[in-house]
Formats: sequence, structure tokens, C-alpha cells
Amino acid sequence: MTHTFSDTIVATGRLPLFMMMVAFALTFLFIRFSTRMIRAEVRWWPGNITTGTVHIHHVVFGLIAMLVSGFGFIAVASYHTPVLNCVFASGFGIGSALVLDEFALVLHLRDVYWSAEGRTSIDAIFVAFAITVMFVLGIHPIGLDGNDFSSSDGESRWLGITIGIVVLAIQYSLAVVTLLKGKIWTGLLGMFFVPLLIVGSVRLARPDSPWARRRYVHRPSAMERSRHREVRYRKPVAQMKVRVQEALAGRFDG
Repeated sequence: MTHTFSDTIVATGRLPLFMMMVAFALTFLFIRFSTRMIRAEVRWWPGNITTGTVHIHHVVFGLIAMLVSGFGFIAVASYHTPVLNCVFASGFGIGSALVLDEFALVLHLRDVYWSAEGRTSIDAIFVAFAITVMFVLGIHPIGLDGNDFSSSDGESRWLGITIGIVVLAIQYSLAVVTLLKGKIWTGLLGMFFVPLLIVGSVRLARPDSPWARRRYVHRPSAMERSRHREVRYRKPVAQMKVRVQEALAGRFDG
């Protein structure tokens, strides 16, 4: 196990990214535990941080942590400072978790932490963590995998560049179509696994997606099939997701 970790994470320069991922996950679990204790009004647990009558949300501390660690990573960290790299990466992971845990508050500009809208924060956490795990495993989005289409010389070099541009244009077009069809997870994960983009772009859109609202207006049969699939396949998945969210983050109102 130690040799595997050293070969796949440390030797490849992904240790700071791994530290960021661990700090992100632990911070999210801690802050959710803390807010659940506060909500339950446990007397021995420290309450909300306030100054006068102002409740200071933890997104504020997250922004500070991200700014400080991000600046430190840019200004101080380098290939020759591995310990600092991990420290700043961990700080950025902590800040990111604190910010995304209140993503819904930033989005709606009001405190919706425990309301139904607050589930958006957990979605943001899950997406960010999933993407980070992909990078830690060395799986990169299309176009960011380090492939150099221009490594050859002469005509073959320009041919490689042209092919690369065309391939990326097709792949990113499929990603846009998939996202417009309301398949957020398929679109995001498809950036790492292209076959998902092909499947997501050719299948029916979700009924509440921009694609369905615009293109299924005059295709009632397509809209009906989309709604049927939403109830039959999407609803059980959504219910399972809610159970996972509430197991980790606490029960939401609504």
C-alpha cells in the first residue's frame, strides 16, 4: 500500500492535490457535524460566531483561507518547497469546503442552509470532490491530459494540430449538449470519459432542461417519454441521493 501510494501520488507530484482532497473532505464532514450540533442546540458545543448582532457565516472564513493559501501557492510555493505546497494545498481545501458548504447562500443571497434550496450546496460539494478525485487518480478532462498534438514537425505537425482542434471541438460540443439536456453529472463526468458524452447527448433530455423546454414544445411525444423516464428512472436515483445527502449533512426542511 505504501509503495503504491508513493508511486502513484508522491512520485507523480500529486501529493499536494491529495492533501487538498483530504482537507476538503474532513472540513466538510466537520462543519456539517458542527452545524448539526448547533441546530440541535447542544449546550456544550460552541454556537455560531457573531459580532454584535451579525452572524458570521463560515463562508467568510472559507474565502479568507482560499485567498491566503492561493496567494501563498502562487507567490511562495515551488517545486523546491514540497512541505509548503502541501500546507497551502490543505488550506485551499479547507477554504473550498467552507465556501461550497454555503454555496446555496451565495447563490440565493439569503440564508437557505437548512431549506430545500440548501441541497444545492451538497450538490456542489459532491461535484467538487468527484472532480478532485479524478485529478488525484491522474484522470484529466479532455484537452487537459498533457497530449501535445504539435510534437511532430512540418506538415504532420499542422495535421496533428488540426485533428486535435476538431476532436476537442466535437467533444466539448457534446458536453454542452449533454449539459443543456439537464444531465449535469453525465456532462461533468463525460469530460473525463468521452463515451458518457456520446450517450448523454443522443438520449432524451430531462423534461425541465433548457433543451426540452425549447425543442420539445412541438414534440409532445418526446416530452411525454422524457417525463415518463424522469419518474421511472430519475426519481428513485434522486430519492437515493437525498438519503445520502441527509446522512452526511443532516435533514433539510422540505
